Amino acid sequence: MSAASRAPLTLAGAVAAGLLLSACTSGGTSGGGGDTGFVTGADGIATVKKAERDTAPDLSGATVDGKQLDVSSYDGQVVVLNVWGSWCAPCRAEAPNFEKVYQDLKDDGVQFVGINTRDTSTRNALAFEEEQGVTYPSLYDPTGKLMLRFEKGTLNPQAIPSTLVLDRDGKIAARSLAALSEEKLRKMIDPVLAEK
Repeated sequence: MSAASRAPLTLAGAVAAGLLLSACTSGGTSGGGGDTGFVTGADGIATVKKAERDTAPDLSGATVDGKQLDVSSYDGQVVVLNVWGSWCAPCRAEAPNFEKVYQDLKDDGVQFVGINTRDTSTRNALAFEEEQGVTYPSLYDPTGKLMLRFEKGTLNPQAIPSTLVLDRDGKIAARSLAALSEEKLRKMIDPVLAEK
């Protein structure tokens, strides 16, 4: 095969690789525009001053195990929302960190909720939760409809995993568009938990 005939194949391979990478990324700092008030620190964690926070949209529906969940039922608690997919390697890497922090903080008024996206059936999502030992609930959002409820610039649909921390009033206080270590996850939650 000549170099000229290989060029289209190489370009097609590069385009396919780019599409795969954009479907599951370790994140970034861009949020797709919008004036959401986020200020991103050197650690990649973005925060919003208390007076400038937006209320999270309605997040309710079926969970991956077929139950019904309404995130507003956790009003008065700090809520950690984690967008994940069973197909996403960074999601698998961070899942044990999330479960550990959840177990440590659930008695302190912190509730974790997953938002499972782009899984075409709950079977893969349930297998992921079992394999990773995840015990907190996850809303099933195969087409990303719940993510689209957020104000433009809050979440980047291509940045999976993503994490938001809601304050006790249901307002968005912090965000990460990348996989999180246990240390960074705690760094996101602790200031919001300390608020009165």
